[in-house]
Amino acid sequence: MLIGEYEHSLDSKGRMILPAKIREDLGDKFIITKGLDGCLFGFSENEWKNFEEKLKQLPLTNKNARDFVRFFLSGAVVAETDKQGRFLIPSNLREYATLDKDTVVTGVGTRIEIWEKNKWKKYNSTENISAEQLADNMASLGVLGI
Repeated sequence: MLIGEYEHSLDSKGRMILPAKIREDLGDKFIITKGLDGCLFGFSENEWKNFEEKLKQLPLTNKNARDFVRFFLSGAVVAETDKQGRFLIPSNLREYATLDKDTVVTGVGTRIEIWEKNKWKKYNSTENISAEQLADNMASLGVLGI
């Protein structure tokens, strides 16, 4: 399971080090793509296959479904770590997520998210999100029995 929060920096070529604990679960070869909320998503090859299968089941005749599939697949790339654990984030994905130098990698179960550090701080701030509000929202969806 991909968990944790790690701060890293991009080098001048757009490479960053994948945290060793994340690399253990994600693998040395993985897929990165545009994510939701302004971050990037990273999937192991196996999780990507699962995600692709779900996308394939969406109806081609539904415009929202086509847009959703297009959003994730059009920017997807295979990333590979080098001997130092670095991988390249292509410029189009760096631009989408406004990645410049300081980043945060978060493990969120079946994928990682790569955030621009200040954007992550703002998203993760108590003004934006509270544990109590999250719990209430999830309880109303039947996820938590708290």
